[in-house]
Amino acid sequence: MDSPAINSLFKRLATYHFCHHVRPVLSASHTRCKTTRANPQRYARSRPQEKAVKTTVESSWQQRTDHFPLDKAEDFKRYPTVTSDALRSRKERPRRVKMLMRDFIEDSLYNPHYGYFSKNVTIFSPGAPFDFNHIRDEPDFHRLLGERYTQFEDELDVAEYREDRQLWHTPTELFRPYYGEAIARYMVANYRLTLYPYHDLVIYELGAGNGTLMLNILDHVRRTDPDVYSRTKFRIIEVSSALATLQSHRLHATAASRGHAEKVEIINKSVFDWDLYVPDPCFFLAMEVFDNFAHDMIRHDPATEETLQCSVLIDAEGEFYEFYSATLTPSPPASYASATPRAKIETIRTLYYIPTRLMQFFSLLGTHFPAHRLITSDFHSLPQATKGYNAPVVQTRYQRRTVLVRTPLVQQGYFDILFPTDFGVMEDIYRAITGRLTRVMTHEDFFRRWADVEGTQMRSGENALVGWYGNASVMVTV
Repeated sequence: MDSPAINSLFKRLATYHFCHHVRPVLSASHTRCKTTRANPQRYARSRPQEKAVKTTVESSWQQRTDHFPLDKAEDFKRYPTVTSDALRSRKERPRRVKMLMRDFIEDSLYNPHYGYFSKNVTIFSPGAPFDFNHIRDEPDFHRLLGERYTQFEDELDVAEYREDRQLWHTPTELFRPYYGEAIARYMVANYRLTLYPYHDLVIYELGAGNGTLMLNILDHVRRTDPDVYSRTKFRIIEVSSALATLQSHRLHATAASRGHAEKVEIINKSVFDWDLYVPDPCFFLAMEVFDNFAHDMIRHDPATEETLQCSVLIDAEGEFYEFYSATLTPSPPASYASATPRAKIETIRTLYYIPTRLMQFFSLLGTHFPAHRLITSDFHSLPQATKGYNAPVVQTRYQRRTVLVRTPLVQQGYFDILFPTDFGVMEDIYRAITGRLTRVMTHEDFFRRWADVEGTQMRSGENALVGWYGNASVMVTV
């Protein structure tokens, strides 16, 4: 991680204005830097833990100022440092501990017992695929989508009523089977061009959701290219036990899907626990996965311009406090600091979110999947993000309404924390770590090239598959 190439990338990160296409966001208070090298001081306080979520776009988080004189510096010295890995076995949210921001985010999203993706997420399925050729225009599609959303959640409420149900959709579900078929066409074309007949078509999918993309890809390959299908293997790496169970159920639900069973393996584990060396060529799908990878948070001391790394303290009452220290971890933030140029005064108090987990993932691809070909799609900008460069959107749902808050320091497991992906920076990081070449394109460009766009065109001539997700991009290994 400390190679000259990586240091050069971090130098670029230090000066780059992330997400410069993001729309105006909710205003948020900044705290003044009071950090010293010897004694990191508190910056801000989140709201206390609570089970009820207010139905407002405002959070009850408040800036820590002199009006809140409680000093947590002694607690910061005394409390043990924990990691998200160490918290996996805990069934209750921790107190009287401190951890890096990346570990707090990782624990909030992926803890097996109380994490957001482990317990609180339902992925919307619209039922029968939309017949786009008979839909009048985009407003009509919005109306139909809203009706199906309501019907879907009404049926869920019959089985179990929940005011805090976390429900969201993916392009795979909205545009099935066309979205998955486009990915399949791309893989089969490149497989036949460079690997067939000397290697099998091996596909890994990271975070497969409902399993819809897997089924759409396998259906398409079976129908259009039986020779390639006979040599196809599909492996899902799924961190969520609940979603892994759902994927297995979908795989065996119908006679058509059961025909794929011998080709599919569902591996219920975190990709970061992967320890198997895979020397064979393979395609690695990561569709809307990077946005939920944990980030570190840093800022600069306004007096010394030193790079400071954020830690989160959780006190005895379960409240959160940010601490900033010049003692950096020997991981990407440390390399970042060594390459950071003197910051400009106007940006010196800015928060920077560094894609630490993404770099670890690329390192894993390079060492454990040396012949992989990555296919990834994600958001290059997000509206209504919190303050800072590459800052996340933090949101939850309550009584079927989206609730936005201004800080990632929120009750673990109840909020989605999703980051934009700077594809220019990501491409450079990927190339430096893996040594592979890449191509980046817009979501529209990729799907115009590989999708059946006639099948998703509405009567007005509008095309939701290529027209929606204008804030998304695609990167592939070439």
